[in-house]
Amino acid sequence: MRTNRILLSLALVVLLLAAASNGNAAPPYPAGTVSIDLTSIAAGIGTSWGRGVLRYQGNTYRFSVTGLTVGDVGISTVSAVGNVYYLNKPSDLAGNYAAVGAGIAVAGGVSGVSMQNQKGVQIQLYSVVQGLQLTIGPQGFNIEMK
Repeated sequence: MRTNRILLSLALVVLLLAAASNGNAAPPYPAGTVSIDLTSIAAGIGTSWGRGVLRYQGNTYRFSVTGLTVGDVGISTVSAVGNVYYLNKPSDLAGNYAAVGAGIAVAGGVSGVSMQNQKGVQIQLYSVVQGLQLTIGPQGFNIEMK
């Protein structure tokens, strides 16, 4: 687990530097941060579930995550961290998040995704995936505050 966190931290630094150099940097002021642990099982259409923590204005808020994937194949566990933007209050984090893209992660691979909910809250997640997972289509998840 410690090795995964170290790899995730290194990957986050590399991805942030790459985003800044490409002019695709995140919005300027993150309102908070999140960490999420997910498990995903898929064969074409799949499901994922997990839990997370929002850190916002010095407080910690717990939430659950459920999701649907299309075009995925495999079983994986994901540990993700990221920044939250355009969050006015903790309850605004709840909602349905969607992202569109294609990518592949193989055995300890690193990936990044930017997602947005119906309230305009954006999350930029960076994750380390354990297992094999191929994603080709839209993905998303639902956050429910506890």
